[in-house]
Amino acid sequence: MAEYVRIYNENPNPKEIKKVVDCLRDGGLIIYPTDTVYGLGCDITNNRALEKVAHIKGVKLEKANFSFICEDLSNLSDYVRQIDTATFKILKRALPGPYTFILPGSNKLPTVFKKKKTVGIRVPDNNICKAIVNTLGNPIVSTSIYDEDEVIEYTTDPELILEKWDNLVDMVIDGGYGDNIPSTIIDLTGPEPELIREGKGATELL
Repeated sequence: MAEYVRIYNENPNPKEIKKVVDCLRDGGLIIYPTDTVYGLGCDITNNRALEKVAHIKGVKLEKANFSFICEDLSNLSDYVRQIDTATFKILKRALPGPYTFILPGSNKLPTVFKKKKTVGIRVPDNNICKAIVNTLGNPIVSTSIYDEDEVIEYTTDPELILEKWDNLVDMVIDGGYGDNIPSTIIDLTGPEPELIREGKGATELL
């Protein structure tokens, strides 16, 4: 049974955030709000938890395209090879915000991701996300939660999410209704930014 925790985005309660972080540090899986759709996440440093997320998604961990949820751009060099000024300017302009940027992975990536040439970086404009990552001290590895319903691709109601995911995760964070439009994915590994998926983030910004 998943624990159901209510946290308010305007002013996340540090006690509740600590509860979430303790769960992540213990190898727990959480479902949490972002500035787009709800995400399934775990601690990037916990291999057992990463394996569980990959298993739920039905993918091999080393081949999984998970996003790294960061608080800001300060620790980018831990996961991303050196990027040029133009790329950094795009990131500064767009983040925090509803974007996933594909960037060249560095050789400091966690062992399970060592073979990956690229990583997806997210800095959501959501106080709950930021507080969790800040308190945890490293990124969350994350993936969007889909709905089988073809009409509504993403479930937005935390109580319905709890019903569906109750036996698969350790904690569901209710941060209010989520969005049903995912992040805009931009590949910045080539000579020009390439739009991979148009989502909530405006593309004119790039």
